Amino acid sequence: MKIKTALPLLTFPKVPLNHFSLPDVSNTTTLLLSNDASTLYVGARNAILSLDVSQSDVIQLNKQVTWSPSEAEMESCAGKGKNRQVTMDPSTPFTTRILLQNFTLFETLRGFFLFFKNSAPSVGFSLSADEELFTASTTDFKGRTPQISRFLSKDGRPDVNLDSSVSRLEEPTFVSSSLDPAEKKLHIFFNEVGKEFNFVRQLQIPRVAQVCKDDVGGQRTLQKKWTSFAKSSLLCQLPKQLPFNILEDIFTLQPPEGADTSETLFYGVFSSQWSIRPESAVCIFKLTDIRKAFSGSFKTLEKETYQLKLSQRRDYLGKCGLSNASDAELSEVKKSFLTNEDVHPAEKVLVFPEQKYSRMVVMTTQAANGKQFNILFLLTESGFLHKVVSLDQGPRVIEEIQVFKEPQQVKSMIISSSKRVLYVGTSEGVTAVPVARCSVYRSCSQCLLARDPLCGWSQTRRTCTALDGRQISQPNLDRFPAPWFPPAEVVVRLNELVKLDCPKPSNLATLSWSFSGTRALPSEFPQMRADGSLMFFASPMRFGGYRCQAKEDGLRELVVIYTVREAYSPRHLPKPVTETLASQSPGDENIGTEEPTVSDGHNNETTTKDGEVSEPKNILEADIEERVTVAKGETFSRKTHSTHDGSGSEEPAPTSRTDSRSMLNPSQSTPNQRSYYSELVAVTFLLVVCLLVLALGFLWIWKQKKAVSRGNGMFSPEDKGRTNMCMQVSELTTLEGGPDQTFTQ
Repeated sequence: MKIKTALPLLTFPKVPLNHFSLPDVSNTTTLLLSNDASTLYVGARNAILSLDVSQSDVIQLNKQVTWSPSEAEMESCAGKGKNRQVTMDPSTPFTTRILLQNFTLFETLRGFFLFFKNSAPSVGFSLSADEELFTASTTDFKGRTPQISRFLSKDGRPDVNLDSSVSRLEEPTFVSSSLDPAEKKLHIFFNEVGKEFNFVRQLQIPRVAQVCKDDVGGQRTLQKKWTSFAKSSLLCQLPKQLPFNILEDIFTLQPPEGADTSETLFYGVFSSQWSIRPESAVCIFKLTDIRKAFSGSFKTLEKETYQLKLSQRRDYLGKCGLSNASDAELSEVKKSFLTNEDVHPAEKVLVFPEQKYSRMVVMTTQAANGKQFNILFLLTESGFLHKVVSLDQGPRVIEEIQVFKEPQQVKSMIISSSKRVLYVGTSEGVTAVPVARCSVYRSCSQCLLARDPLCGWSQTRRTCTALDGRQISQPNLDRFPAPWFPPAEVVVRLNELVKLDCPKPSNLATLSWSFSGTRALPSEFPQMRADGSLMFFASPMRFGGYRCQAKEDGLRELVVIYTVREAYSPRHLPKPVTETLASQSPGDENIGTEEPTVSDGHNNETTTKDGEVSEPKNILEADIEERVTVAKGETFSRKTHSTHDGSGSEEPAPTSRTDSRSMLNPSQSTPNQRSYYSELVAVTFLLVVCLLVLALGFLWIWKQKKAVSRGNGMFSPEDKGRTNMCMQVSELTTLEGGPDQTFTQ
């Protein structure tokens, strides 16, 4: 099954995580969790750490053991052309026991866990079973000869390794190993060059090999060599497409307690050497199918042509207990070690385009509805952790958490199902990541639409919480309680720029806006921006109520409500509260995101499958109470979302939810505001009196000027209407002739 998009439901790029590191310790890439999940053992460069992880949110150092090579050993490596940082000659691997009681090096007692050290830990592994050490690595100084060995053998058995007379491994890269206790076999997962194919380029083939845990070798042939070694190919491929032929990581998921071990599952992360763009696939293999492949027919290596051809079926090939087999049978074992049948996936192949995963762990959980789910945690090379759940509709990426920003070497991930914590070992330290962040879902609809098997809606606490035995409900998605909240008021002046934000509940939701009860914005309105917000200039036709809804999986949820109104001028009276409420249309009811402390009085409002929102009871009274509260002088502001879990810790909001930057009114006018009517009348009266006085004054001056003009005529018949020159001169302020100069007619 190919996923069209690996877009996560929620993204946390800056989520605070618990990180542990020491300034003098690096390459903390090997992790081992104790049986009680309270101690985490970390293998680092020249050191082994014991970390206290009994508390899921705290990592503390218990003890540290320094385990470094001597100066003579480093000089020996440097003299052979190796870097001084290479600590040991791989041709002489060694083991050291560590006493768990006081975490000190110990070399003679048994009952401790073991560490195997070689020059190339990135291409090898070690596994301890019944105090015997099984390793897969290279044995020559240059690191070119691969070897699978058993050390510290018990009951007088000799140490055994792989026969080197025939090339059974071709440039392998070891990935992981798993023990099959029922059949007493060890399975090794690795990549190697496929010599059975004639390609121009070297073709990488993912393999699984087996050896019997109690193998002691043959009498004369294959003395102290594995007689049970066999290998088979892992096929991870979509129909009619090239296979994903590079195994990046594999995780062994043990069956439930009491179930048959044959139900063990192996989750493998694969990539392709032909891919142009990043692409990964997850294939699931069953232990039953691996056993079936090793019990079938084998291919025989012909020495003349060095080709593998199908041979006759021989029942002893791939079996344990061949210590007393004849030389002829063991000779056939030496050249017949590749199975004819490949191991095919037990379920559909999950393909993730545009993603390159390097590590994976899996956990099993039971959801609130009683159904079992397997949750995949996939780590990308860029440092993002994806949480994936396989649903009936297909796989779903629920969360994306950024574990580290800079590229780091990640070699180990381990999960504690009891503490719900995932530990990531990198080159710089150990990071603890919680497997569930249920409190980020603010409403019942968001909690259920996330389809996270680790989360459920608590009816008593009215929050989305982790499943831990409390009474958690799984309501029908077709009908669930809708949240309620008052609208946010935006008070602006005419022609002022307005921006109304609408945060997405999830990355998979689609947003839509409505205005004053309409199903959609009018055509003359600005349309929604790419980030889901609305931006426009305030005008009388754009004052009113705005609603933003999110639609996901056919269900609609009200995200935010805005009321945009004009700012009151000092000369205008505020609109009475009762008139505002009476003029509000039925489509403008106040509905909003539910807070955990909302009383049960608003639970009657429901959201249905068709997306219609029904009327809540007593909403008019609730709205009046809200407005009257604001009118008493309290500052009104939208509540910044802060989610809390049971401990009261604050959760950061995901990137799909942005803070509103709308221009919210810090305060409202009260309905009991003082009237300025009497003052306005007094001012108007004084203004009229002043105007009358001015008019009478101008009239008196005009009459005086008219009387003077009749007594001293300024005009004569001879002038024929021309102004007297003396009158003109008397009005001049500057004359060229000076003050004594006279003018005559």
